[in-house]
Amino acid sequence: MDLSGKRVAVVGLGASGVASARLCARRGATVVGIDQKSRAALSEEARALDIEIVSQDAEALTGFDLVVVSPGVPTYPALDAVRVPVMGEIELAFRCQAHPSPVVAVGGTNGKSTVTSLVAALLEAAGKAVFAGGNLGEPWSNHVDERFDVVVLEVSSFQMERVDTFRPDVGVLLNVTDDHLDRYTSFDAYVQAKGNCFVQQTERDLAVVPFGDATCLRQAQRGKARVVTFGPGGDVVAKGGRLVGAHNALNAAAAVAAVAPFDVSREVVDGVLATFEGLPHRMVLVAERGGVRYYDDSKGTNVGASVTAILGLSEEKVVLIAGGRDKHGSYAPLADAMKKKGRAAVVIGEAAPRIEGALSPVVPTVHATSMAEAVTTSRGLARQGDAVLLSPACSSFDMFRDYKHRGDEFARAVRLLPP
Repeated sequence: MDLSGKRVAVVGLGASGVASARLCARRGATVVGIDQKSRAALSEEARALDIEIVSQDAEALTGFDLVVVSPGVPTYPALDAVRVPVMGEIELAFRCQAHPSPVVAVGGTNGKSTVTSLVAALLEAAGKAVFAGGNLGEPWSNHVDERFDVVVLEVSSFQMERVDTFRPDVGVLLNVTDDHLDRYTSFDAYVQAKGNCFVQQTERDLAVVPFGDATCLRQAQRGKARVVTFGPGGDVVAKGGRLVGAHNALNAAAAVAAVAPFDVSREVVDGVLATFEGLPHRMVLVAERGGVRYYDDSKGTNVGASVTAILGLSEEKVVLIAGGRDKHGSYAPLADAMKKKGRAAVVIGEAAPRIEGALSPVVPTVHATSMAEAVTTSRGLARQGDAVLLSPACSSFDMFRDYKHRGDEFARAVRLLPP
């Protein structure tokens, strides 16, 4: 992609925007950064960019040859009116690779960070030079001038909104459940964005989807790739190894299916699955206190993730800690899961009233005003042999900096409990 002498607008100067701006500048473009925040309010990395930065509200997006939109920026009137190419950071990086590599793109509402990391671990154990990033970790644009045997990307629906030529050699869609309905006009629009990664695939490529999932299969069939299914009844089945929760057997199977084109031996697969422990804040056993196990699933930021976590526990009963910033989806599936396995629930944050409305007919439900109070309350509600599970079904930004901060506060409160 020739950007020399071009004038490029980068909308949104978070991590992806900064990476995009740097890449365009390296390729010889004149870059203008556009953000709702003032320069003084931006990150240190954004402020260090040697580019003009203007207000999103003041900029009409005229006079540019290309517009690059960060995934966190929803569309707005000035962006809709643009008459030059508009793309996201993933599309930009794909077009600007100095040494094109095979790409594995992992999408889905839940589990994509774990599967991305597991795919990378399998490939690295097989001796491949791997870049793993995208929505997980570093933006791809920071590394397009490096040589890799395989690029493994976690791709979000936001990142897949603005792709045009992006063609992964392996596209994975783990699942699609209600999420981000505060951004999308409908569930179908959200699904469509998720499935965009398959559109440019050819007969030489692979599409990996769960067995029996008609929604994911329809998205895979938007391209021409060979479809491989995973999970019970599918083409690939695997055990979760050290990973906690029945759903992680599906994650393991998806990862094994994704690395099939790359000559990863059965011995390597077995070795990695036996030792891979997963990622922080994703179904992590924090401690056992008084015969009750406490699990941190703070990354469970939507209802589907929390349902999967509840039903995947080996314990028969669970006290759930849930709540945060509401994403405007239904909590009925959460109530159905708690009807099967719930002992009680402790609700926190802005969404607490809505969650209480859904769960109180099913299990005793108690409000807490802090994470520390939620943990001590859950201890009083749990019985020996139960699990206490932090799986909020909501984003964290009402009370915490991010899901990591929320999970850390949970773990800290659990460790302060008496034995």
